[in-house]
Amino acid sequence: MTAEKLYHLPVMLQECLEGLNIRPDGVYVDVTFGGGGHSSAILEHLGENGKLIAFDQDPDAKKNSLAFANDKRFTFIEANFRNIKKYLRLHGVKKVDGILADFGISSHQIDEPSRGFSTRFEGDLDMRMNQKSEVSALTVINEYPEVQLHKILGMYGEVKNAKTLAGGIVRARMNSPIKTTDDLKAVLDRFAPKFKEFKYYAQVFQAIRIEVNQELEVIQEFLEQVPDLLKDNESRLVIMTFHSLEDRLVKNFIKAGNFKGEMDRDIVFGTVTKPLESITRKPIEASPVELSSNNRSRSAKLRVATIVS
Repeated sequence: MTAEKLYHLPVMLQECLEGLNIRPDGVYVDVTFGGGGHSSAILEHLGENGKLIAFDQDPDAKKNSLAFANDKRFTFIEANFRNIKKYLRLHGVKKVDGILADFGISSHQIDEPSRGFSTRFEGDLDMRMNQKSEVSALTVINEYPEVQLHKILGMYGEVKNAKTLAGGIVRARMNSPIKTTDDLKAVLDRFAPKFKEFKYYAQVFQAIRIEVNQELEVIQEFLEQVPDLLKDNESRLVIMTFHSLEDRLVKNFIKAGNFKGEMDRDIVFGTVTKPLESITRKPIEASPVELSSNNRSRSAKLRVATIVS
């Protein structure tokens, strides 16, 4: 197994490649480079005149990109893909043939205790994808007011007793700061439903991670720029999501051109005004074979779209 696959085993790799409809001389963007698994496969399908531009704000991903440094077709941009249009313009690119986004957290990020993403390992409360960011999980848990914690836990984690838990976190941190993932889990144990502790941990960690990295705002800003970047109706947007909050944004934007999913119909003709149209009738999910070998693919949903002709 290659180094990039050890870092992050690509989910639905073949389905992503098929969705991109790769032209050998085309220009493609991988906005979530990670370990380079998807990027490596895209490069294998590009000819000598093809081009791949990869985005990632994680320092570990930048290190992984060095494996492609000698490939003249490859460009790595150390930045958040919420600024995709600006950075592509800086590199002289206005239109592209395909964009791939994999919103899943890399296996490396989850399995590295020091990053604080996992409920399985003790580590500092961090959860920053961009480790230069000022706001970490430590900030959220120890400094956010109770009302804001309540909102985050309810909206992003869909935690049923979010208000009660927010109050419990505030009371606990008054005694001593909550510094590690184990410190946080010790607080959560007082409020978790019996025999459902691990699911509860996952919901809370997800909520904090989304807040720390502004994940939903980033997705919205990114999607709003995509229609202007795709070259023609043979170009493709391929997006993989891993929880319902992400997928709902993607689904609604493809369906209606906004994030509420409300159709904007022409008054005279009744046609829907929107910038993208779906290629896939319903989201693609991992095959039974992949599910048996890569457990992290179980919640993945893949959607493919193009610009309206």
